[in-house]
Amino acid sequence: MAELERGDPREIGGYRVLGRLGAGGMGVVYLGRSPAGTLVAVKVVRPRLVGDGRYRARFRREVAAARTVTGAYTAPLVDADPDAEPPWLATAYLPGLSLDEAVGTFGALPTAVVRLLASALAEALAGIHGAGLVHRDLKPGNIMLTPGGPRVIDFGIARPEDSATLTQDGALLGTPGFMSPEQAAGGRAGPPADVFALGSVLAYATAGKAPFDAGNRIDTLQRIRR
Repeated sequence: MAELERGDPREIGGYRVLGRLGAGGMGVVYLGRSPAGTLVAVKVVRPRLVGDGRYRARFRREVAAARTVTGAYTAPLVDADPDAEPPWLATAYLPGLSLDEAVGTFGALPTAVVRLLASALAEALAGIHGAGLVHRDLKPGNIMLTPGGPRVIDFGIARPEDSATLTQDGALLGTPGFMSPEQAAGGRAGPPADVFALGSVLAYATAGKAPFDAGNRIDTLQRIRR
């Protein structure tokens, strides 16, 4: 956890903000505490995106996805207000390292551990797909290794399998290196795309490096498409 920066909120939706857990282009994740003392991870949309109707729709979809998905290997939604200024959602706080952090710090995982990881992630995807959703961004940074087992997090670009896309034409959603060939080609991503990403994640955990990494985005996507 990092210290709060100037301009960071000290309270969000009744949760006292204790520090920063992470940040990306779309939002910041804070460690929060409820009045009863429960720790949560609070994701807050960046101010520059608050007035973006397309992103607000995407955030509402993330909240709906998080409400729908249940299971032992996902992070449960605790609270949310997609209509707040700025929008936010809170999930159960999961202490531990992301798979990305664990491999980056300690190297490739033992085979027996990867087998357990595979079983847990397959069960998580079964729950996600059983709810009619596609995650579309399964990657080491979205997998937390906790004392209670691996957990899949971040439904920021998840969507119902049968829904129309909310992204702009030509946009590629996902993470290079862990996309499926259809995602890398700009096509529609269904449950098989998540299964392909699962294979890439397990290869990463086993070898300590992404299986399609070519050192840059363009060449990596080309490898995946081929």
